[in-house]
Amino acid sequence: MSTLSRGRLLTITGAGLLAGCAGGGETGDKVSVGSKNFTEELILGEMYAQLLEHRGLEVDRRLNLGGTQVAMAALQRGDIDLYPEYTGTALITVLEEAPGGDAAAIYAKVKDAYQSRYALTWLKPAPMNDTQALATTRAIAQKYDLRTLSDVSRAAPHLRLGSIPEFTKREDGLPGLQRVYGGFQFAQVRLFDIGLKYQALLRGQVDVVVAFGTDGQIVADKLVVFQDDKHFWPAYQVAPVVRDATLKRLPQIAPTLDALAPLLTDDAMRSLNFAVDGAKREPADVAREFLSAHKLL
Repeated sequence: MSTLSRGRLLTITGAGLLAGCAGGGETGDKVSVGSKNFTEELILGEMYAQLLEHRGLEVDRRLNLGGTQVAMAALQRGDIDLYPEYTGTALITVLEEAPGGDAAAIYAKVKDAYQSRYALTWLKPAPMNDTQALATTRAIAQKYDLRTLSDVSRAAPHLRLGSIPEFTKREDGLPGLQRVYGGFQFAQVRLFDIGLKYQALLRGQVDVVVAFGTDGQIVADKLVVFQDDKHFWPAYQVAPVVRDATLKRLPQIAPTLDALAPLLTDDAMRSLNFAVDGAKREPADVAREFLSAHKLL
């Protein structure tokens, strides 16, 4: 959903990125809020920061850190106190477990593992699901009678896929789809930067593109997202992940951020993302407007 690289599909190293910052959120009523480096994370990080400031805490913003590995390392070192993370990312990228299970089971698994291994707490998850997906235009969906990934797997020899490079190599990308569904032998696979794939679809350069469930372009361009009828991809619910030491020091963080969770639906997040990526507004302004509209500020 962003013009920036997605953390769960990209391994980014960041040794020394936050050098000299360790323990920045460990004194008094100050809390350090981090985020990864794509639009949705920047919006969520701003929401967390603004809510905590409204609660009277001093917030140090350390947004746009990098990929999953960078953000997780910063959290474990104490460079940040919390950041938004996705259950599916935690399961596959951090815990290195196979995809599988429903949303509730995945959340329970990552919550327990983070608590026991890392002394980190997952707060309440949002209902939104920023899962990996494939999408197309309504015209192409109607032309080939496509509704599910099973439909796409059979029709693939007649379709051109617009992909980002990582998707063609990862087990939770095209190889995994081929293994679980069979088929998925596209007539052509064209590789694009993550910010250009939707343009390629709308210009007719490809027929199907790799997507994420809360991409703003899905709503703006009225795209069709194919149903994962064999439940290949895990749920990617988002929630704040917080250091236990921070929660012990500032227990008000949990109820403050938990109040936001139920408001973050797929449709809401798609609209927020498009306000930044499509309308070119600032994440901080978009976050503030949403929180104010829901009377959280």
